[in-house]
Amino acid sequence: MKKKWRVLILTLLIVVSAGVVFTVMTKTASAAPTTGSSSTSVLPNVNISVDGKQATAKDYVSDIKLLILMTILTLLPSFLIMMTSFTRIVVTFSFLKSAIGAQQAIPNQILIGLALFLTIFIMKPVYTEINTNAFQPYMESKISQEEAIERGSKPLRTFMLKQTREKDLKLFLEAGKYDQSKLTKDNIPMSVVVPAFAISELKTAFEIGFLIYLPFLVIDMVVASVLMSMGMFMLPPAMVSLPFKLLLFVMVDGWYLLVKTLVASFM
Repeated sequence: MKKKWRVLILTLLIVVSAGVVFTVMTKTASAAPTTGSSSTSVLPNVNISVDGKQATAKDYVSDIKLLILMTILTLLPSFLIMMTSFTRIVVTFSFLKSAIGAQQAIPNQILIGLALFLTIFIMKPVYTEINTNAFQPYMESKISQEEAIERGSKPLRTFMLKQTREKDLKLFLEAGKYDQSKLTKDNIPMSVVVPAFAISELKTAFEIGFLIYLPFLVIDMVVASVLMSMGMFMLPPAMVSLPFKLLLFVMVDGWYLLVKTLVASFM
């Protein structure tokens, strides 16, 4: 009996719910706007405007340009890494940190911050030329956007080509099947210059890292030989050699020499 009452109550609830839904749908359909004798509904004409003015095609173009500018700003870190001196500096600092063996003593934030400010210092003449010849005239509406991009790319291209090896540049020119007889330093595409500059910077950073490793490697070998001759096999050589590495680096004023070398390599 209980099961029969439950089935009956459930059936009544379903019927009542269906009736309510049908009534609401009927009232909504009867309240919809009609055109003439037709009973089909017409969607409302939605018009979004600012300050009571309807947007024009020119406004849409400005919005698209703003969207493109915001997209470029999101890619700014990649430009900073690939088109400036940041790559060589930060990779060299990474080699120094690994050679000394002070992985935890030197935070990455400090090295990246130092590399960033050194990049700003080294790239300041390039930024100044871009601001004077491209950015400021464009902001004053004296030149078009295309001309501003062309003027701004020239100092960057000149800077990167000075640091790029001809072998690396030729690699991408041949891979892209460019006619090298028609290309000069002023019209080489940035799509070729940027990757060639990047691998040249990595090679230079690895060369500097090799020179940094040599004196610290000698200290590691001497300490390991002394510990082995004394029979201290359980004592880690890296723990003993770390103070000597730090002492050597401080005595020769390593940060001064390293930063001076990095800055001079771009000048």
